[in-house]
Amino acid sequence: MQNPTPGDPVLSAISKSEISSGKENESTKECKNWNVLISTTLATAVISLSCIGGGTMPALADLNKFEADTRGEFGIGSAAQFGSADLKKTVHVNENFRRANFTSADMRESNFSGSTFNGAYLEKAVAYKANFSGADLSDTLMDRMVLNEANLTNAVLSRSVLTRSDLAGAVIEGADFSDAVLDLPQKQALCKYASGTNPVTGVSTRASLGCGNSRRNAYGSPSSPLLSAPPQQLLDRDGFCDPASGLCDVK
Repeated sequence: MQNPTPGDPVLSAISKSEISSGKENESTKECKNWNVLISTTLATAVISLSCIGGGTMPALADLNKFEADTRGEFGIGSAAQFGSADLKKTVHVNENFRRANFTSADMRESNFSGSTFNGAYLEKAVAYKANFSGADLSDTLMDRMVLNEANLTNAVLSRSVLTRSDLAGAVIEGADFSDAVLDLPQKQALCKYASGTNPVTGVSTRASLGCGNSRRNAYGSPSSPLLSAPPQQLLDRDGFCDPASGLCDVK
């Protein structure tokens, strides 16, 4: 076989093939280099994130436990999580549940006497015959809570939200409801037997509920206007109950 000479078509084809192959090899090497660089960068980022906080940052599944361990927002309170928990007939006397979550918890016939619930969430919890005597329930969200026959003797419920809650038969002697938000019918029912003075705040239970105070009870609860707001014709121009209506002292 003869060797190809310069200018030979075969030699030209081979040269073009080699040049093309060389360019592809260079391009392939460049792509591989970029892939290695990107993979290394991503791996470094993942490792860095996993090391934040010295490896102590909790997974999302452990968020509630992490909040409890760090004592809640700003390190204040317990931030304990009892949402939908079964707490029937349990004993938790003089415990700290500040800012804890008891949403929809079953607390029937449990003993929480003397415990602190300041700022806790208790909405829709069932606390039938539960004992909250002497407990601090101030600034708590107790909306739609069941408190039938619950013991609230000497409890502090100032500024708590009790809208749509059921307190039928609850023991409230010495309880302080100062600035608490209740539906007017519920407030009126409690006023029928409210008595005593809270030993901590020195406030009369009847006074804290506004019992017999026509001005304070004129609107009832601002959160439940349909149930608690009286017809406009009962109010004078200053927004208070109009004595001329003869309905200001209706029990």
